[in-house]
Amino acid sequence: MSKTSTNTTIRNLLVTGGAGFIGSNFVHYWCDNYPDDKVVVLDALTYAGNLNNLADLQGRENFRFIKGDIRDRILIDNLLVTENINTIAHFAAESHVDRSILAPDAFIQTNVIGTFTLLEAFRHHKQDSSQKLFLHVSTDEVYGSLAPEDPAFTETTPYAPNSPYSASKAGSDHLVRAYYHTYNLPTIITNCSNNYGSYHFPEKLIPLMCINILLGKPLPVYGDGQNIRDWLYVIDHCRALDTVIHKGKPGETYNIGGNNEVKNIDLVKMLCQLMDELAPNLPVSPASELITFVKDRPGHDKRYAINASKIREELGWTPSVTVAEGLRQTVIWYLHNRDWWEPLLSEEYQAYYRQVYQ
Repeated sequence: MSKTSTNTTIRNLLVTGGAGFIGSNFVHYWCDNYPDDKVVVLDALTYAGNLNNLADLQGRENFRFIKGDIRDRILIDNLLVTENINTIAHFAAESHVDRSILAPDAFIQTNVIGTFTLLEAFRHHKQDSSQKLFLHVSTDEVYGSLAPEDPAFTETTPYAPNSPYSASKAGSDHLVRAYYHTYNLPTIITNCSNNYGSYHFPEKLIPLMCINILLGKPLPVYGDGQNIRDWLYVIDHCRALDTVIHKGKPGETYNIGGNNEVKNIDLVKMLCQLMDELAPNLPVSPASELITFVKDRPGHDKRYAINASKIREELGWTPSVTVAEGLRQTVIWYLHNRDWWEPLLSEEYQAYYRQVYQ
């Protein structure tokens, strides 16, 4: 059933990175819940962007896909005008820490230069300022690492990024904040914890474990597996972004967390147990026999944890999916969508995999 927004504004959204993991889930969510709004997706379709993520939206009147680079100022200017864009939901980013260690250049280009280009174009876009909004979707990794006893990240936690990826996202956050304070551009920043769910590219921890179990391949766990992450089901994240777009205050930052802190090794064991239960005829059973500890990656943050009290108290959002429920739904999705993930295991992906987990 479609939602009725408390805000009567008809939104024409430009969703950058909308063919990626979180972006495509958001696009599905928005098209389903706000059919009167127009959604224009801009995605460069690099390795993690996948048009198959949006296949069932093709042909809808309120949806349009454009292949392009967020650094292309002429393209951005043209889209803002021709599509009468009043809202940018900015997901486009290079986002994998391991890749940022191997090749940081793309992270600076996309995450910093790309965000700057979007901000400049939107700043000069002749649109009713009361309707404009630039939503910048960022990460909790900008805050650095927590010790086991440290309190969770809040919106006022000092930035302390430890990888080229998180440093590039921190830089983009600072640009977005500066454009609000310098140019009065209506911007909102959200910093989320680790997402998981459908359409997640195989290099990330949860889909990697699911796929490797199905293929009977080793399950590489960095270091001692004691690193802790807060896990946020991607649909809960979409609900939070909906809340921020309709109720959030320009110039503010909102942390979005799942209230699900789990050690990496415990998460992998949970996935093994779910696969043992849900997947018949696994190549190796029990799946936990595939767990293999590998050399830790450089600068590996020990713990992330989000304090999401601000968005709860000011905007009324709370996560609704536990990690046990969300992981079950995610495993079922990967079991039922082998035709989605198998083509992604390209030779380029295999070469990257060997380089990281050698």
